[in-house]
Amino acid sequence: MIALIIGILVALVVTLAGTPLLIRLVHRLHYGQYIRQDGPKSHLVKRGTPTMGGLVINLAILLGWAASALYRYLSRGESVSLSAMLVLFAMLSMGLLGFIDDFAKVRKKQNLGLSVRAKFTGQFILATIYAVLALKLPTKNGYPSAQAGISFVEQPIIDFRMAGSVLSVVLFIIWVNLLMTAWSNAVNLTDGLDGLASGSSMIAFVGYTIIAFWESYHLKGGGHPGHAYAVSDPLDLAIIACCAAVACFGFLWYNTNPASIFMGDTGSLALGGLFAALSIATHTELLAVILGGLFVGEAASDVIQVGYFKLTHKRVFKMAPIHHHFELMGWQESKVVVRFWMVDLIFVLLALVCFYADWVVRSGLPI
Repeated sequence: MIALIIGILVALVVTLAGTPLLIRLVHRLHYGQYIRQDGPKSHLVKRGTPTMGGLVINLAILLGWAASALYRYLSRGESVSLSAMLVLFAMLSMGLLGFIDDFAKVRKKQNLGLSVRAKFTGQFILATIYAVLALKLPTKNGYPSAQAGISFVEQPIIDFRMAGSVLSVVLFIIWVNLLMTAWSNAVNLTDGLDGLASGSSMIAFVGYTIIAFWESYHLKGGGHPGHAYAVSDPLDLAIIACCAAVACFGFLWYNTNPASIFMGDTGSLALGGLFAALSIATHTELLAVILGGLFVGEAASDVIQVGYFKLTHKRVFKMAPIHHHFELMGWQESKVVVRFWMVDLIFVLLALVCFYADWVVRSGLPI
């Protein structure tokens, strides 16, 4: 518990103290946000708002976890877990890709950074590296950082290993690429209103904190009754998820409407990559679809809008992603954000109910 508190305090201090410093630096460098011209006209006043706030979020998560890990090493002699390192690699590598995209935007002085092809190529390379390492690197407790399959909670619904050792790795790489690309771009699409992505991410990572903690207290080989999980180092995963939630919380102080800074792709791609990696490391890839239901809805609205327009030359929504639809209906930006947070909370609560119900059923206990 002390290790968790240390991680929380460090992550919070870094975001609350580091964000205003970054705002001043970005102002001095004139690295402001460029607004899409086809968006709501009310957003044009946001032009020039400092961006790349994801740098502070990434740093807060990293330092929060590192401080916690240092305390555990000094007090109990615990070594750093490779599962945690892999999850952080997914976050930081996707964040680096987002930073390159953000930097390209401010250099070009327009709301277009890397090409779609370049961004997807970068995501493919980084996701493939993560997938191979997650399958092959040894862990402290002997359980894999990832399993070659598709799981709702722990047990694979589709087990790639049935296809053979080589093909199972190929299928897993494809699956991880799908997850990394989908979640990083879904969070990126959600980052269209002040505080929407940071607040929604905060709620989602609180959900993963609870799930990973539960797995750590019911780990195979432990003394707790009921179903046990074969997950690698879930306590470290819980601390990372908690630091992510706290970092988003601290960033919200400056990111709520009217925002003093945006997280940019540096933040949204990193948070999406972290969410995907946590779903893989906790063996809850399909449960994550419920837990991150708001992000799924945002991405789905964009896909539906584009697909339907290509077929009929008509629009389903006034604008996509769907948060802009409600803006153009006359809702105030703050109302859209708060109500979307509420929807996100409902999705997270539903996911936690499903997770607990799964544990109860596997434990053979009466519901």
